[in-house]
Amino acid sequence: MPKIAFITGAGSGFGKACAEKFASHGYDLILNGRREERLLTVKENIEGKYNTAILLSVFDVRNRGDVFSAIDKIPSGWQHVDVLINNAGLALGRDYFDEAGLDDWDTMIDTNLKGLLYVTKALLPMLRKSSQPHIINLGSTAAKEVYEKGNVYCASKAAVDAVSQSMRIDLLRQGIKVTAIHPGAAETEFSIVRFKGDEAIAKKVYQGLQPLTADDVADVIYYCTSLPPHVCINDLVITCTQQANNFYFNRR
Repeated sequence: MPKIAFITGAGSGFGKACAEKFASHGYDLILNGRREERLLTVKENIEGKYNTAILLSVFDVRNRGDVFSAIDKIPSGWQHVDVLINNAGLALGRDYFDEAGLDDWDTMIDTNLKGLLYVTKALLPMLRKSSQPHIINLGSTAAKEVYEKGNVYCASKAAVDAVSQSMRIDLLRQGIKVTAIHPGAAETEFSIVRFKGDEAIAKKVYQGLQPLTADDVADVIYYCTSLPPHVCINDLVITCTQQANNFYFNRR
């Protein structure tokens, strides 16, 4: 029986790249996102390349009722999950604390933290059916170092870091691996979303850099899940070579 990976935010960015990576290694996929048309495109592209089965589960991770309802409706043949990739997340705005929008704060907390909690809680019965269950939580270098105008985005990712540590402790008795992956500068739709569609400002974030790609991050995530059963990478920070941390870059 093929292994199954459940990926949130699979319509673009890291999630989409993870879908392709895991499919290429024989996994069947349950792909989640808010935008069904994007998921359908990902599904069609992957099915055209690999001999893999794909199930779509369309819901917004922010809505607790929808999360549990959708996961409860997953067909019986799919109700074991070997790898959960909690990828759904975003940054909105880059504003001083006193100037930031409350709606932006709510969206980041509801997606980055509460959505991760809801999905993981709902999927735990299916993860327990795996002989080698593994949870991957997508954090950020923003979890490690707070920067100017990062306020609630940094706080939400620091919370993901803390929750990952807590999961690792609380689920230890059940043999569930928990890995937190913290990417630095990675060129996806992330900055376009953060700056609310302003592509010119988004481009400046990566000016003079060869940033990480979504495929780079997907490669690292897959590597973490491919290690022997007795080995777990607990916490991993990944940056491009030109980035030392959130403050030091060698731009050219």
